[in-house]
Amino acid sequence: MRESIEQRAKDLAVYIIENKATVRAAAAQFGVSKSTVHKDLTERLARVSPPLYAEVRRLLDLNKAERHIRGGLATRRKYKGL
Repeated sequence: MRESIEQRAKDLAVYIIENKATVRAAAAQFGVSKSTVHKDLTERLARVSPPLYAEVRRLLDLNKAERHIRGGLATRRKYKGL
C-alpha cells in the first residue's frame, strides 16, 4: 500500500509538470480528491523526491498566483454566453 501511495504522488507530479495541469485537473484524471492530490504533492512528495517536489511546487505556486485570473475569465464567459 505504501509504495502505491508514493508512486501515485510521483505520477501526479509528473502529470502536472508535463501538462501544466491544475490540482483539480490532476484529481479528475487520477480519480482522487483535490485534497488527496494536494496532500500527495505537498507532504508525501517532499519526502519521497525532493527534486520533483521543487519543480511541482513552482507550478503550484504559479497556478495559485493565476487562479484569480482564470476565475474572472470563467465568469466573463458565463455572462457573455460563450
